[in-house]
Amino acid sequence: MKTENQNSNEIRTVLNTGRTRAFRNNIAKLQVHGRWVNFGIPGAGGSDLIGMHSMTITPAMVGKRVAVFLAVEVKSDEGKPSQDQLAFIEFVQAMGGIAGVARSGDEALNLITEYER
Repeated sequence: MKTENQNSNEIRTVLNTGRTRAFRNNIAKLQVHGRWVNFGIPGAGGSDLIGMHSMTITPAMVGKRVAVFLAVEVKSDEGKPSQDQLAFIEFVQAMGGIAGVARSGDEALNLITEYER
């Protein structure tokens, strides 16, 4: 059984080729001069990996390429996403982005393949 960290490393290796780039989204809070500063996108529920996938759009956009926001929630082989994580995935999808849960590089690539259909 692979850990979430092992799956994350595999997924980043698979996604960071060609037209896709994925980056680790470290979420944290730090107190600076008495004020809390949040790091990561967006906070509660933010996916482990964020990035973009470049696509060529239909003739209506005259072949321009666009970068579609990508959010991958990485889980161990038996891990389950939280309600906050599922809500973030649904938000990204509703806004036209690519988002989902993946436990392997193949599952992450499948999110992109399904989006492009």
